[in-house]
Amino acid sequence: MRLHVHLSSNWVLDREMREYSPDEEVDFCIVGTGAGGGVLAQRLARYGFSVVALEAGPWHDSETDMVSDEAGSSRLYWNDLRITGGREPLELGANNSGRGVGGSTVHYAAFCPRFHPSDFRVRTLDGVAVDWPISYDDLEPYYVQMEQEYPVSGPAYYPWGKPHGYPYTPLQAGTAGQKLIEGCVKLGIPVVAGGPVAIPAGAFGKRPHCIMRGFCLLGCKVGAKSSILVSHIPDAIEHGAEIRAQCMAYEIPIDGEGRAIGVRYYETDAQGRIHDRQQRAKAVVVAGYAIESPRLLLNSTSSRFPHGLANSSGLVGKFLMAQAAPVVWGRFEELIRQYKAPPACACSEEFYETDPRNDFVRGYSLQTVAPLPIAMAHLIVDEDGRFGEELVVAMQEYNHYAAIGVLGEILPDERNAVTLHPIFRDQYGIPVPYVHFNLFENDQKLLRAGIRRAEEVLQAAGAVETHAVHRYAHLVGTCRMGFSPSDSVVDQWCRSWDVPNLFVCDGSVLPTQGSANPALTISALAARTADWLRQAAPRGELAQRPVAARRGGR
Repeated sequence: MRLHVHLSSNWVLDREMREYSPDEEVDFCIVGTGAGGGVLAQRLARYGFSVVALEAGPWHDSETDMVSDEAGSSRLYWNDLRITGGREPLELGANNSGRGVGGSTVHYAAFCPRFHPSDFRVRTLDGVAVDWPISYDDLEPYYVQMEQEYPVSGPAYYPWGKPHGYPYTPLQAGTAGQKLIEGCVKLGIPVVAGGPVAIPAGAFGKRPHCIMRGFCLLGCKVGAKSSILVSHIPDAIEHGAEIRAQCMAYEIPIDGEGRAIGVRYYETDAQGRIHDRQQRAKAVVVAGYAIESPRLLLNSTSSRFPHGLANSSGLVGKFLMAQAAPVVWGRFEELIRQYKAPPACACSEEFYETDPRNDFVRGYSLQTVAPLPIAMAHLIVDEDGRFGEELVVAMQEYNHYAAIGVLGEILPDERNAVTLHPIFRDQYGIPVPYVHFNLFENDQKLLRAGIRRAEEVLQAAGAVETHAVHRYAHLVGTCRMGFSPSDSVVDQWCRSWDVPNLFVCDGSVLPTQGSANPALTISALAARTADWLRQAAPRGELAQRPVAARRGGR
């Protein structure tokens, strides 16, 4: 198949892509092409394995799909029917789900901090949540790899977590970022400018430099912002992987010994016709993110797995986490023009760790965000219901607003979950996910503290008034990794405890989420899993069940 896609204004992916027959058994069939699946496809193809990656959405072309129009960018998001409920129903779509090659990374803000060492030992340190079956040290070399490959720009010295530096020069902070910096400096709060963000300050390979247009969340038309679509997918194709777009996976069939034999999916052709297909594979990787991954597993029932594939623990879909992401904005007398720079351009992680002086555990980060006009109007409406003439008056002050995003750690709770809705089905006839979400006492205290801190920073920077609205972002959990088949869905290598040749490799495997954007960690985990597969698959280890680790317990 000849593939011709504009990835930026001066970079065209135009080459023959290897095509495998659905009847041809490949080494790996990967479901999803985002931060986990895209990196895994690239790595496994480079290691000489035959790879087919299924993507529910289309190829995104920068000439047509990445537009300077908030409403016009909706095609980048996962907008299929989903049901959301609980005391804090999550808004799904634009801020947490992508549909298309590259997944959510096509329209993420590109903040790429690392998790802290403490994130891997929350149970040990704070007596809540769980420990990871791996440590920060296990993942650190893969953080370094991803920071080179995305690449990530940032300060030469980053003081939080395990202090480190970034390989590329930091971006210049925009005017809104300068207000975060100014407020923090006046309050004595450590703060950094220019990252860590996956946007090179200068040209990188075929990709041009950032032009500071501020439309990162709508897809980067010039191709400066790193996404898996531009950073890893072309290399995956170059090394023989097939990326099969418009293919919605609906079931993972198993053989008589309980091993995955491939993926069943619906393929939509150029005329809009839907075809029922199956790709045979020696191993299957699910990388559809925190809603679609458990949905696929729960939909893959059989006499051997009546409650869903890889679900002997009953934990598939459980422990959904969404980071608290309230937006706090201030109005300034002077012009700000917060859209003039990437939204991710300054941050502080000074309040990330548990502080015994607080009445809650764990913490939050402060990050720049820069709502574009439609998003800003929604914030104003959500705050107090202003509409009509009152909304117009408020929006006339748009160029005087500067916003801060609080990114807070919500603890995992089994009551927050993704299940299959018993009634509603999507356009393919597949049961749709029901996403149930609540806040609990620690979450509420942390959220209030983060909002107060952001207001203080804005006021110190000169804001004459401040406002805040609750938001949530970065869905993770639902197929957590752990120490044993009873406390988790997958092991430290992202391998299912129940099905030895089935892997889950995306944000759903995170046992806790910290106060850091998860994309870099998801990619680092994928690279680590790929290295293990490179050694394990030739040795025949995918025919053997995983062995539980010594430590354990939920």
